[in-house]
Amino acid sequence: MSEQDTPPIRARATRYYDGLWGVIARYLKVPRGGPRLPSDPEESYEVFHPAPGFLRCLKLWFWLAFLLLDGALLAGWIVLFVAIPWLALLLLPVTLVLLVVPEFVIYVALHLRYDATWYLLTPRSLHLRRGIWVIQEMTITYANVQNLRVRSGPVQRLFGIEDVLVETAGAGAGTQDHPATISNQGLLEGVADASRIRDLIMARVRTQQGAGLGDEPSAGVVSPPHWSPQHLALLREIREVLATARLDT
Repeated sequence: MSEQDTPPIRARATRYYDGLWGVIARYLKVPRGGPRLPSDPEESYEVFHPAPGFLRCLKLWFWLAFLLLDGALLAGWIVLFVAIPWLALLLLPVTLVLLVVPEFVIYVALHLRYDATWYLLTPRSLHLRRGIWVIQEMTITYANVQNLRVRSGPVQRLFGIEDVLVETAGAGAGTQDHPATISNQGLLEGVADASRIRDLIMARVRTQQGAGLGDEPSAGVVSPPHWSPQHLALLREIREVLATARLDT
């Protein structure tokens, strides 16, 4: 949507937000574009944000929390006004600040979180980047992928989004009392085409050598022999014959 087609209030809010985002990105050294990895120029890659429904889902939780917390704060101020009017009027500016400022900061933070979250799919790896104050980046090679899961809750399904959880082969050795735990996970949250992303990653995982999916034979590994009771009985007979032969000589 062009700025001419955008309602004036929304266009003005967009300009204010872009200006704020530019200041934050400049002073906190936040990359504004999607991640780039060294790769063959001829290789195709896909860079994308979470779906717009992810931002709408975050806003829904924000407004629910806003109504609950600010409703409780406003109810408390009304009770105080009935009991001690002069004290309630004295605290009115503080109450208004608590009603407005945190919500504004959190609302802007939701947009910043959305704009700072990027996913990059290349033919050989998956790269995730999120965060503003602390930027978290993770690169997962397809050869290390052990499991892929798609998950979504009722609210996510309402907005048409799902999460893709990528579990790597970085599990420690476990015991019967302490099972092995996955030590590394990548999360693509709030995507609208989770099934396509999962199938795409799985197809690329299968092209890697030693992908660790447990469905391919291990080269050069020989299974230990299995001895049946008949084999053991025959070995005992051979041992007895050899022992008798030594006694006769």
